Amino acid sequence: MQQRKLGAIGPTVSAIGLGCLSFGGIFGSTTRDESLACLDAAWDHGITFLDVANIYGNGLSEEVIGAWLQTRPHRPTIATKASIISGPVRGVDNSRAHLRRELEGSFRRLGVDYVDLFYMHRHEMTRPIEEVAETMAELIREGKIGGYGLSEIAPYTLRRAHAVHPVMAVQNEYSLWSRQPDLGLIQTCAELGVAFVPFSPLARGALGDPMLDPAVHDLGPFRSQIPRFSAENWPYNRAKILQYRALAAAMGHNPAALAIAWCLHRGDHLLPIPGTRSASHLADWAGASDILLTAADMAAIESVLPVGWAYGDRYNDDMAASVERFS
Repeated sequence: MQQRKLGAIGPTVSAIGLGCLSFGGIFGSTTRDESLACLDAAWDHGITFLDVANIYGNGLSEEVIGAWLQTRPHRPTIATKASIISGPVRGVDNSRAHLRRELEGSFRRLGVDYVDLFYMHRHEMTRPIEEVAETMAELIREGKIGGYGLSEIAPYTLRRAHAVHPVMAVQNEYSLWSRQPDLGLIQTCAELGVAFVPFSPLARGALGDPMLDPAVHDLGPFRSQIPRFSAENWPYNRAKILQYRALAAAMGHNPAALAIAWCLHRGDHLLPIPGTRSASHLADWAGASDILLTAADMAAIESVLPVGWAYGDRYNDDMAASVERFS
């Protein structure tokens, strides 16, 4: 596994991290043993960077990582997040009290007293980002976190926060079917020495192997609400993805591994975090950092899946309410 810096001020970690959302059951039922086996497989493949959040399974994903840490000698770089209030009415709280309280809860579930990276999971639009940066700087000075990050934000928010205290990482959705960060966010991260961490680099499973298909698979309560999987949009997306899968086969690569390799080739400061609860699915893409893509290879991928090819939005209106938009 290749190594990359987690931003100019962060530690060196595996170029590919592991997104641990699915340990909480949001993408389908799982067991603790299956999740622990997936973590073992990740470590064996050289993955040293784990990404989680307080709301994943209402804390279950963090508890699984905590159980894994208690029974193994491994010491990965851990990132967690807080700010989203789940429940009947979804909300966002970036207040100092909330972030501190939720971080302590993450510590208890993980069985640690420090994390390397702590993200503001969403921006509370009415709260100045400078206030959030000041809260995060306090946590850094107190030795509770190594650095802070921002998620689903725009370039202007990054610049304002970074001016108060350097940001370690920005995490937004980015993949061959979600390219909005190309409109300035990836470039701003590079300019400021901030890591860019693409989540869902496999397009919520649509670029995985086997391809997630709503006609065949249970999407679960989250993915079933994404417009790109709707009966209206999916047939168009499926047709394009089948072309991509044919290209991947012709290039001699697993489609999931090729999609992650594409992300890695978009910049040396990108560290994608594909998620899975399955050790076998992880094995499909764990070697993606070893794939070398030429300019001709990148152009071939672009010719099949050009910017803006996906039908439908990446979120429905409720999901998108707390996401910063930019163009």
